[in-house]
Amino acid sequence: MTGQPQVAYVDDDPRLRSLMTEELLDEGVKPLVCSTGQELLDLLENEQVDLIFLDLMMPVMDGLTCLQHLKEHNVTAPVLVVTAFNDENKRQESLAKGANDYILKPNMFEQLPLILDRYLRNN
Repeated sequence: MTGQPQVAYVDDDPRLRSLMTEELLDEGVKPLVCSTGQELLDLLENEQVDLIFLDLMMPVMDGLTCLQHLKEHNVTAPVLVVTAFNDENKRQESLAKGANDYILKPNMFEQLPLILDRYLRNN
């Protein structure tokens, strides 16, 4: 990988988008922040993204629907579903629809360096 990795973070919560932007900058990656699944799909028409964090519960287009669109558009970047809900059925459904991982939001910031190492830095 050349240059600074680009990481998309999709969440309808402006507070979490702001926090994640700061955390990603601190980790040396370029954040591409979206508030909706459609915004992500539009972004991907013009940007190469190395990793996607995708909120599960969003209005209009939820994370599972967005996952389906990503698959239909042959997006190859790893997709990590992030959610506040520890729901095994949603976890299984997310993984079945193409997510690479299912991460609980309370653990996301603590695990971020390890996640980035796993998906970006150890390639």
